[in-house]
Amino acid sequence: MSTLPSAIVDAHHHLWHLSEGHFPWLQDGYDADAFFLGDYSMLRRDFGVADYRAATEGLNIVATVHVEAERSRAESLAETRWLHAIHAEHGFPNAVVANVEFLAPDADAQMAAHAEWPLVRGVRCKPRISRSPADSVRGQPGTLQDEAFLAGLGLLRSHDLLWDVRVPYWHLEEAADAIARFPGLRVAVEHAGLPWDRSDDGLAHWRRGMTALAALPDVMVKLSEFGLPDGPWDAESTVRVIRQTVEIFGWQRCMFASNLPVSGLRAPMTEVVRTVAEALEPLEPAAREAIWCGNALRFYRIALPAR
Repeated sequence: MSTLPSAIVDAHHHLWHLSEGHFPWLQDGYDADAFFLGDYSMLRRDFGVADYRAATEGLNIVATVHVEAERSRAESLAETRWLHAIHAEHGFPNAVVANVEFLAPDADAQMAAHAEWPLVRGVRCKPRISRSPADSVRGQPGTLQDEAFLAGLGLLRSHDLLWDVRVPYWHLEEAADAIARFPGLRVAVEHAGLPWDRSDDGLAHWRRGMTALAALPDVMVKLSEFGLPDGPWDAESTVRVIRQTVEIFGWQRCMFASNLPVSGLRAPMTEVVRTVAEALEPLEPAAREAIWCGNALRFYRIALPAR
């Protein structure tokens, strides 16, 4: 039987109250075809503290990291302010990854404004991506080759902010090339590089990108969101992906995350945790504890309250 964790840091989740902000993807025109998991109608409601606690009931979540929830880009700082109010009342989230669009003319000022808030640790700005490995947007505005986008990325270091990067597996090598231009920039690769194609060829493509990223010493990876666009939860292939991720990056550079509530479209949190625990079972206890808890505390600079 797999060893379940005694303590978890959830390094990636979302909260939102639809009455307190504008979330275009949730409140405006609904387009399931544009969402990577298809039908997301169940997400078009509030997901607050009580909902998060219900989803994680029975698990000892000791700290969390909130990643921007694609609130209207004009309200990014308001989201950061709201999250600090949530923390003050409920004790979490314990770190915040905010949004700043790298192409914005005032990106530097926006980063400075977010960095003044004590829980902010980084920024998520998604580059422009292609719809599939067969398509290309290379060199177009907002892509990982766009010098304007890269100039914005480079600003993060001056504000001591990390980058949460979310791209599907066919863009991982491009992400590695971009990150390599900025030595010392700390980066978290979200969702294990989104290995959506679990065929041998698809995973070989994914491994090339992950290996390129792992060659960069300041890059970590989140073991999160293993839902597949075109099928149900696949525990067997997810175990394989997790073990290969740990092999490529080393246990010291991997951290668990839930991606709640989005991950709930494919599996409840208990099933996600069981699958990850199965994948980590061959590791030594200290390595498992680091992935479940310690690595995220270190990377996101979270200090747990004394007990």
